[in-house]
Amino acid sequence: MIVHVARRAAAAGLGRTIVATDSEEILVVARAYGIEAVMTGVHHQSGSDRIHEALTAIDPEGSVDVVVNVQGDLPTIEPAHIRRALAPVADGPADIATLGVEITDEAEKTAPSVVKIVGSPLSQNRLRALYFTRATAPWGEGPLYHHVGLYAYRRAALSRFVSLPPSPLEKRERLEQLRALEAGMRIDVELIDAEPLGVDTPADLERARRILGDSAKPAEGAK
Repeated sequence: MIVHVARRAAAAGLGRTIVATDSEEILVVARAYGIEAVMTGVHHQSGSDRIHEALTAIDPEGSVDVVVNVQGDLPTIEPAHIRRALAPVADGPADIATLGVEITDEAEKTAPSVVKIVGSPLSQNRLRALYFTRATAPWGEGPLYHHVGLYAYRRAALSRFVSLPPSPLEKRERLEQLRALEAGMRIDVELIDAEPLGVDTPADLERARRILGDSAKPAEGAK
């Protein structure tokens, strides 16, 4: 699954693609498929902390200005959508950018497992995030948006974010992005037209296998 994600990230063509992991098994497998990988500590509480350690290790001189965190449980993410996530920090004032998709399944509108974005429209395809919640929000007529857990950070924003302690709303909702909002950081959301499959359960994994097939093969000469 991580191989599929890494290949899709590379296909986005944004730059160097690296798997950051605290698992020796994942490190070995990634390298066997010809994917650059780096080990990180086992103490991290979030993916943001992990990518910050990896970024510091591979680019200590600070030449990289923006980093995109593609979580390893999104094997069907489209390369074009990864590129879209970069837009709010590439051409706007956002500190952090992420993705959202309109909810069409009525059951998902009230499901706590589906994180909703409360945002102010900036354009047809972009919101400024005001809040993220597991509740059904905002109230009233209009679309609801499902948050897709992929982030693009300005380097300075990532460094600031990981230096902050967990915030009250972050701990209450169990959503790390609320730490940034509570600290006054700006998160803009690029709206996409299809939700990537997130693999959270064995059933999700089987569905991903049906969609993708076993197409990943080790790089030639890899052991």
